[in-house]
Amino acid sequence: MFNPIEGEILYIDKPLHWTSFDAVKRVRGTLLRRTGRRKLKVGHAGTLDPLATGVMIVCTGRATKRIDELQAHVKEYVATIALGATTPSYDLETEIDSTYPTAHITRSAVETALKRFTGVIEQIPPAFSACKIDGKRAYKMARKGHEVELKPKVLVIDEIELLEYAQESITIRVVCSKGTYIRALARDIGHALDSGGHLTALRRTRVGEVDVSQCMTIEQAVHMLENAEITMPDEGTTEQQ
Repeated sequence: MFNPIEGEILYIDKPLHWTSFDAVKRVRGTLLRRTGRRKLKVGHAGTLDPLATGVMIVCTGRATKRIDELQAHVKEYVATIALGATTPSYDLETEIDSTYPTAHITRSAVETALKRFTGVIEQIPPAFSACKIDGKRAYKMARKGHEVELKPKVLVIDEIELLEYAQESITIRVVCSKGTYIRALARDIGHALDSGGHLTALRRTRVGEVDVSQCMTIEQAVHMLENAEITMPDEGTTEQQ
């Protein structure tokens, strides 16, 4: 039984190049067709950039009231960072704007630098982010070429583990609090290594107790929704959707 009004929670492995809204729109559209309704609340707990993949929690109906609770959970990521170059967006969304030497970067230097980013830290969010400045999204201003100044945010990084090392690229596992920008972490790690850095791949592997291995692909989620036995409130039930 699947009750989209009372509320259901779906765990989806967001595809590469999809926005979080794309995934929500696909789920909502499928449910609207199945239920014959014109409106239905569907939302997600924690945005993933289009160039990121992995755990995305989608809530329907009254379960959307749990979004704040769910997105506050600790998150785990696996990130690949290119060293020796920076981009304005700190990832592959924009072109490289500066290059730096990497010959001095050793595994030991990387491991030492990573220790600087564990615990309670301050992080300046990327200009290409959804943060608001005077009511305007920072990324909209940045894309128009406007200068964007964001204030540092306090966050917690519980763990950083070096998974793969090369002078021009590293892969790390990060366990962190809500609000951590892994793109900004890539920038800061590059700077700590007296070089540059930007994100080339990102996968959210866990949110709270939900591991990516427990997630459905978007195709599997749609197939499940198209074939699930849908239950709806009794006629006359007051709904606040």
